[in-house]
Amino acid sequence: MKAAELRDMGGDELGIRERELADQLFRLRIQKSMGQLEAPNKIRTVRRDLARVKTVLRQKEAKRIG
Repeated sequence: MKAAELRDMGGDELGIRERELADQLFRLRIQKSMGQLEAPNKIRTVRRDLARVKTVLRQKEAKRIG
């Protein structure tokens, strides 16, 4: 997911997306520890998407405050 797409989303949508990605990352890490992970690069992709969502949320918060 691109940052430009995330900036077009609302705060509530971003919060939901953040929770979904965090849950997905948790499940992927569990699969990795059990040796059942088929695509190891998926962890990196989800982690970076989560970071993008958090960054956009913080930018929106900073813009709202100041």
